[in-house]
Amino acid sequence: MTSAPTAMTLTDTEVLRDALGLLKDREQVAERLLDSSARHSFDPDTELDWDAPLEEGKWFWPPELVSLYGTPMWKRMSPEQQRDLSRHEAASLASLGIWFEIILMQLLVRHIYDKPVTSAHVRYALTEIADECRHSKMFARMIQKGGAPAYPVSRLNHNLARILKSVSTTPGSFACTLLGEEILDWMQRLTFPDERVQTLVRGVTRIHVVEEARHVRYAREELRRQMVTAPRWERELTRISSGEAARVFSLAFVNPDVYTNVGLDRRAAIAQVRASGHRREVMQNGARRLTDFLDEIGVLRGPGRRLWRSSGLLA
Repeated sequence: MTSAPTAMTLTDTEVLRDALGLLKDREQVAERLLDSSARHSFDPDTELDWDAPLEEGKWFWPPELVSLYGTPMWKRMSPEQQRDLSRHEAASLASLGIWFEIILMQLLVRHIYDKPVTSAHVRYALTEIADECRHSKMFARMIQKGGAPAYPVSRLNHNLARILKSVSTTPGSFACTLLGEEILDWMQRLTFPDERVQTLVRGVTRIHVVEEARHVRYAREELRRQMVTAPRWERELTRISSGEAARVFSLAFVNPDVYTNVGLDRRAAIAQVRASGHRREVMQNGARRLTDFLDEIGVLRGPGRRLWRSSGLLA
């Protein structure tokens, strides 16, 4: 007589056994994050000088992080056109950030809906939602100050996200949250100390980096917990949904309208960005800390891993 099949593969069993010993107490993590929030939170409306004029000749994003950097097209552009592209790409990334944060706020509300309302875990989630509200307003104000348009994602991606935020399971929600936070965080850590960049943009990125560090910690701890405790079908769904989200994210990262708006041939610019080894390295470096973590907790497996590779974010 053959034994009944186990609910998990041997590999999953080994991963879960190791992960159980790594889980931290949810309430203790939340209490530490609440304490950090009380000591290191900012009001962008008063913290930043929004009335100061923009500085002549400064970038809005480090040139090495601009999508066309190092390409033949970039080398033919004037310094003024290069800086103008950085202005539009900063607006595009800020628009993407607002989109992600609005999705994140809805996912967090869904996450805590059934949780004890007096718990530190719920109180921190509400604190993070308040942070994200301020960040979204800050990004919108930065776009307006820079004089570039807002760059919404495509209608398709907008509606795909409408489905995601309505039906995503808890581990899938936190995996997508980290995708939206960690790559931009890596870029912003290079931006806020860079004196070539506009002072206002550096101030915006500094605030975001400090507060997002708590959000990343919260999401990582919760995703690790969920990948231990969720049923097998939910873990498998998380692997596929996060891979698909990575594919969409990589396509939406810079709105191609930025090229048209600075007087470039859009199709040629997109082709050169896709062929750029420098750009591929930037995106993979930005995602490496995240992909290492996801690999460690068992997210990057099977078809999901193949989707991550197709996104260009996983080497």
